[in-house]
Amino acid sequence: MIIKTSYSNTPVWRDVYVHSILPEKLRPLEEIAHNLWWVWNDEARDIFELLDYEEYERTGKNPVALLQNLKTEKTEEILQNEELMSKIDRVYQSYKDYLNVPFDNNRPSIAYFSMEYGLAHVLKIYSGGLGVLAGDYLKEASDSRVDMSAVGFLYRHGYFTQTLSMDGQQIANYEAQNFGILPITQIMDENNKPVILEVPFHDRIVYSHIWEVSVGRIKLYLMDTDLERNSEYDRSITSQLYGGDWENRMKQEYLLGIGGILLLQKLGIKKDVYHMNEGHAALISAQRLLHYVQEENLSFNEALEVVRASTLYTVHTPVPAGHDYFEETLIRKYMEPLIDKIGIPWPQFMDMGRDEPGSNEKFSMSVFALNTAQESNGVSKLHGLVSQEMFQPVWKGYFPQELHVGYVTNGIHLPTWATSSMKALYADRLGHDFYLDQSNPDIWRKVYNISDEDVWKQRMHLKEKLIDYIKNEFVDGWLRNQAEPSRIISMLDEIKPNSLIIGFSRRFATYKRAHLLFSDLERLSKILNNPDHPVTFLFAGKAHPADGGGQSLIKNIVEISRMPEFLGKIIFLENYDMRLAKRLVSGVDIWLNTPTRLQEASGTSGEKAIMNGVLNLSVLDGWWFEGYVEGAGWALTAKRTYENQSFQDELDASTLYTMLESEIIPLYYAHNSNGFSPEWIKYVKKSIAEIAPHYTTKRMMDDYFDRFYNKLANRSGQLRENNFAKAKEIVRWKEDVASKWDNMEVLKLEFEPVQEVDINNGKDKVYGEVVIDKKDIAADLGLECVVVDYDSTTNKALFVEKYEFDLVKTEGSKLFFQTKEALNDPGTHQYAFRVYPKNPDLPHRMDFAYMKWIS
Repeated sequence: MIIKTSYSNTPVWRDVYVHSILPEKLRPLEEIAHNLWWVWNDEARDIFELLDYEEYERTGKNPVALLQNLKTEKTEEILQNEELMSKIDRVYQSYKDYLNVPFDNNRPSIAYFSMEYGLAHVLKIYSGGLGVLAGDYLKEASDSRVDMSAVGFLYRHGYFTQTLSMDGQQIANYEAQNFGILPITQIMDENNKPVILEVPFHDRIVYSHIWEVSVGRIKLYLMDTDLERNSEYDRSITSQLYGGDWENRMKQEYLLGIGGILLLQKLGIKKDVYHMNEGHAALISAQRLLHYVQEENLSFNEALEVVRASTLYTVHTPVPAGHDYFEETLIRKYMEPLIDKIGIPWPQFMDMGRDEPGSNEKFSMSVFALNTAQESNGVSKLHGLVSQEMFQPVWKGYFPQELHVGYVTNGIHLPTWATSSMKALYADRLGHDFYLDQSNPDIWRKVYNISDEDVWKQRMHLKEKLIDYIKNEFVDGWLRNQAEPSRIISMLDEIKPNSLIIGFSRRFATYKRAHLLFSDLERLSKILNNPDHPVTFLFAGKAHPADGGGQSLIKNIVEISRMPEFLGKIIFLENYDMRLAKRLVSGVDIWLNTPTRLQEASGTSGEKAIMNGVLNLSVLDGWWFEGYVEGAGWALTAKRTYENQSFQDELDASTLYTMLESEIIPLYYAHNSNGFSPEWIKYVKKSIAEIAPHYTTKRMMDDYFDRFYNKLANRSGQLRENNFAKAKEIVRWKEDVASKWDNMEVLKLEFEPVQEVDINNGKDKVYGEVVIDKKDIAADLGLECVVVDYDSTTNKALFVEKYEFDLVKTEGSKLFFQTKEALNDPGTHQYAFRVYPKNPDLPHRMDFAYMKWIS
């Protein structure tokens, strides 16, 4: 036997968290640090900075990490500082007073499900707009005293950290989060052991820890599968946000939907309304169906009636390609055991996720969400219309304008995104109770009373803060990646607060058209290099690692920014996150947005900018379509001139250059003797006063209750009464109609196709008579004339109007209809007649979209 000189196997390294134990008098700080209330409370953040400024900066302004790293001598110093201790006591009392205000019991309770949440830069469980919107919504739920519980994932690696290579190529770095220094708390059982959630997958149990995030008054529960008792295959489910292949996406969406409902059940949480934030959460309905079938002994159709009545689906995607579609073999692998327990045939389940039942289409999570939710909505007025077009195939025989799909325009959480100095200004000039009624336009009009000088000082202060942030945070990275220190010095010299600074920061997807500004580099150079009117463009944003087009855009911008004529005039800031976003939306002068028309669902970064006195320059798309006010920003028209996108891009770029040259830059530099432009300040005041009140999450939350939550809770309550009596009654009615729908017979149809619109006479003239024998159909029937403009070249019918015939008498099963109404729209049109079942217990026609064209 040969004896080796050395031998060693590979160690298994495990985390151990070593941190300071705070003295009793400082324990309140731990409580505050573990509640994200500090994110939107300036005094709380100031306290953490005062404890140990250097350590606070070193930990990335993470209060939990700061407290764990406080040295003994520092804690003694704090305890001896009477002024600081007094501030701590005051902030803690403010915190407790906030938490002690009870939920508003006059409003329904909400369960909210989302794949991502952007709550704070230290908690990396978000990638972009969808997550930040969800995070803002939870904060507003807390401020508005809404009884809400939210569910998501605690990602070990979160979304990637972005760096740039020497040649400007994006590098995606996935850095593991240390859960021990995050503002989260693990749910423990009565024996102080971690609660384990067991989620039955098709061939195994997947285990998950449950973590609690306190967001003011409400709780967000996060699932984490990174447990040793799981296989490596399953530990990775919650590794990365939007990471992995389609099977991993399937596992994530299964866990969010099925596991999310099981999580709430395990914690004993029941809510009135269940809100799916995007189709990722669609499978919550599958698990709820199983619950009602197994635990309440309802039939599948009865269970579906109950689930639908309490469910809302919000879509954030404006194009079909942006939705999740799964191959039947993949979704069957995961869902078939659960569907067997529900007790319906597999093809029936597949059809619930298809535009065309019985086809070979992939399974769409969005279509399944639509079929299991009574209500659905887009996230801006324009996106609501786009969503109606996109989802029309789900309800054959109905036109987009007739669909129940509504909208609630996204808003932003003002206390999070307005800077501390802007909030101080608002509190001083609009009143300290302003936040309680922040969507009231009358209060915001007081902005007009603020002096021009004060507004300008505020704007210069915020620009200086942005420039300082850039110099402090990015110089080291630039020196690493750009090799020439002299170039960095030249770049820094060009960034000045008196320059017009324009920001473009968002996810780098090709439809965002970041390239538009660079269509004519010679013209752009002239704009940027005017010594009397300096202009600087700041870019930031991440491209998905699988999006080659988006990554190429970043690389191209970085390359242009290094050209001598653009050095310091065009700057790309890497690793766009919530900290950088706040500095940008408050520190630039103009927020630029140039999406391809109808592809911006809402967008909220421009709304954040407005709250800080930053003006918008954007295509009339998303929220700006309804938010734009003349004299309070600038807009590129919503209308397309060319079908060819390249031609449209060229036109939009030229329009953008012209607006900068002839309107925006001259306006900014029309300085008076005090060194600023009164006309520019006029724009700023009008933007804040007339646009800001309509784009807060306070208004957004109120809209969700007014348009969706209240009616869902009310109808759901009615269906559940007396052992689901009303739900069972409606199901019997639907089943009867469905089984006999083809039995009806048209006995008479007379209609006068040539009509004259007479505004004075003709009210008693009968234009049409129809007699229908409904045979053994028990339901009441409705009859309407649908008027369209039919284009035979495209085979499309454009909806013009509809009107209902009057039921004038019945004889047994025969229904006699008449109309004395003439067509309202002069011109040549096409018409047809549609029969549909009527029931006052239905929330809308799409709830039971049976119809029949007759002739």
